[in-house]
Amino acid sequence: MRIGFIRHGETAWNAAGRIQGQTDIPLNEQGRSQARLLGNRLAAEAYEWDFVMSSGLSRAEETGAILASMLHIPMKSPDSRLLERSYGKVEGLTSQEREQMFGSNWKLQDLGQESDAELLKRGKAFLEEMLCKYPDHSFLVVSHGGFLAQLFAGLDTSLQIDRIGNLSLTIMEHSDLKWTPLLLNCTQHLIEERQH
Repeated sequence: MRIGFIRHGETAWNAAGRIQGQTDIPLNEQGRSQARLLGNRLAAEAYEWDFVMSSGLSRAEETGAILASMLHIPMKSPDSRLLERSYGKVEGLTSQEREQMFGSNWKLQDLGQESDAELLKRGKAFLEEMLCKYPDHSFLVVSHGGFLAQLFAGLDTSLQIDRIGNLSLTIMEHSDLKWTPLLLNCTQHLIEERQH
């Protein structure tokens, strides 16, 4: 099994530095453009993808729909286990606002946010089900930065990533009972576009 994990495209809250969590913020035009750039890259590469899945939040679902359309592959029903971490009281706040309201150690406080363990539990449950349902498939998963960073670290402790970029691509392959990264947090398709 091979999975291409993708963080959704940019939203207005991303651009403003607001933490989104499970608040349903749509893509902005930049985010749609980013999705098309990744679609062009995926269409030109040798990997073949069978289908796309997303978390169901509109920013992930629209990113996935753009990719599915460009690659001429089906879009499966959303899976809520791919949702971003719930951030409770800090959703919608910028870094400065979070620190003003709750202090610099806000992540250590109980502000209604989902724990690392809870996030990893649902991420691993998703992967286990996919291994049973689609053991010989290759597919794309459009999800969220906080969720993906935690999932990657949970699969392989050497994969500690501070920030997953919008429309980044990580390709993981499952064989011999383990996940191996073939590509990690790559945004080359966006960099090349900025250079033109």
